[in-house]
Amino acid sequence: MTCIHRFVSDLMLEAIDFQPTTLIVGTFNPGWDNLGNYAPWFYGRTRNNYFWEVLPKLYGEVSLRQASPAEWRAFCRRHHIALTDLIARINDADANNPDHIGYLKNYRDDLIAKHFESFDTVDLPALLTKQHTITRVYLTRRLNHRFWQHLWQPAQNYCQQHGIKHQTLLTPSASARFQMPKHQHISLSDFILAEWQANWHSA
Repeated sequence: MTCIHRFVSDLMLEAIDFQPTTLIVGTFNPGWDNLGNYAPWFYGRTRNNYFWEVLPKLYGEVSLRQASPAEWRAFCRRHHIALTDLIARINDADANNPDHIGYLKNYRDDLIAKHFESFDTVDLPALLTKQHTITRVYLTRRLNHRFWQHLWQPAQNYCQQHGIKHQTLLTPSASARFQMPKHQHISLSDFILAEWQANWHSA
C-alpha cells in the first residue's frame, strides 16, 4: 500500500481561487490514518512547527499558530501565497510494516530519504508553467542531502530559466534548534524568523 500525501488534492493548486505570486514548497505530509497525523492543512502539526507563527510575522501580522485552517487559507489568499510539497506519494511504503509506520510517524525528512526508494513527485515545472503569476519560490528545508537536492533540481532549473527568484529556507520545524548557535539567548521561533527575514523578498 502506497502512502499518499495527506493533502494530495491541493498539491497542484487546482482549487485556489486567486493568482499566487509566491510559492512555498515543503517535503511530504503522510496521509496514513495510523500515524496520528493531526495536521488539518500544510504545516499543521503546530506543536512542533513554527510555520504559522513565522510566516505571518514576515508580513507584520500576529502569529497564526493557534488559528484555524480557514484563517491560514485566508492569510495565503490575502498575500497571494500558495503551498505545496515535493513528494505526492511514496510508492514503496507499506502501511502494515511497523518499520515503515515508524519512519513516517517521526515526520523526519532524513528517514524518508534513507528508507524509501520509489516516489511520485509534484511536477513543479508544470505547476509554475500553469501558475505563471508566481515570481518567487521557497523550499522550507536546506539542501544538505543529495536526495532532496535531486527532487528540488527540476524546480530550481525552471526558476533559473524563467527568471523566478528561488531560495531555500531554514526548516520551520522544531529541528531547527540544532542550527542555533550555542549560548544564543533567543526563542526558536525568533531564530527561525530572523533566518527567514534574511532570505525573504520585501513584502
